[in-house]
Amino acid sequence: MRKMLAAAVFRVLSGVTQKPASRVLVASCNYSNDAMFAIKKCDLYRLEEGPPVTTVLTREDGLRYYRMMQTVRRMELKADQLYKQKFIRGFCHLCDGQEACSVGLEAGINPTDHVITSYRAHGLCYTRGLSVRSILAELTGRRGGCAKGKGGSMHMYVKNFYGGNGIVGAQGPLGAAHNMAALWKLPCVFICENNLYGMGTPVERASASTDYYKRGNFIPGLRVDGMDVLGVREATKFVADYCRSGKGPIVMELQTYRYHGHSMSDPGISYRTREEVQNVRRESDPIMLLKDRMVNSKLATVEELKDIDVEVRKEVEDAAQFAMTDPEPPLEELAHHIYCNTPAFEVRGANQWIKFKSLS
Repeated sequence: MRKMLAAAVFRVLSGVTQKPASRVLVASCNYSNDAMFAIKKCDLYRLEEGPPVTTVLTREDGLRYYRMMQTVRRMELKADQLYKQKFIRGFCHLCDGQEACSVGLEAGINPTDHVITSYRAHGLCYTRGLSVRSILAELTGRRGGCAKGKGGSMHMYVKNFYGGNGIVGAQGPLGAAHNMAALWKLPCVFICENNLYGMGTPVERASASTDYYKRGNFIPGLRVDGMDVLGVREATKFVADYCRSGKGPIVMELQTYRYHGHSMSDPGISYRTREEVQNVRRESDPIMLLKDRMVNSKLATVEELKDIDVEVRKEVEDAAQFAMTDPEPPLEELAHHIYCNTPAFEVRGANQWIKFKSLS
């Protein structure tokens, strides 16, 4: 009788499709749809009120922010590896540690809003809509890059995103010119990502006043915790609404931290200690902060977030393979796309007897 019962049970179970353990666990969880969190109060200058000190995070938004920040982190770590393998040459400024800035900014504006930035822009390139593949391929100088392999780390573009500009402060006059071209109809937010160092100099040694959000003088400003994606999101919504309402420009300082040095030529530990970097990773890492919030509030499980980590790693690895194997642009296309709509003309190369044809 026992053998017959065991055989019957085996037949029933063998007809059931087995699911991976992690998926079974995820399916059985009772998730919260949203949760409320406290965020750090912003320092204000010439403002009577600032962003809220609490905000609601939905499960959907939390998972999206987590995936985006992990993607930026993994992409930058892969760029570090490709640089050391000499697939990436020249200047390369990485933004790992500052993921909450780019993801929070994008979460607080509209896709139709215009963004102009300086270098260390890979994260903003991704959140503005470029794929990991097109970013890494641009870094390696390949045809599949977002600027067809001609821009590199500091010159990447996508719709409503105008670089990546390699000259310090270059985004300022570009933004002013863009605003003038639109007859001053665009709201203007000046954003300072303060990662506590100007190249290798601590801000305390470089500036008489480190209250950068007050540097607008007669322009109002606020200082935000740039390591908290929710704080950045709410502050960005606030300043965007402020400008859209016709109150004029505003300055927003994001206090953040970069884990890498200023550029790949900078080891990043000659002017700061390893312990300092490790302490920030331990206490203020933006991905860790979001992860803890989501898990503790039952917006996600650890296993679910680990699955996202695996998917992100695969996406970045696939993109890196493409970036290493895609062809470089041919030499005869070197002078293409200098202007968008001018007739073809000759451009002299490094050797005065070598000339290239410029095409729009």
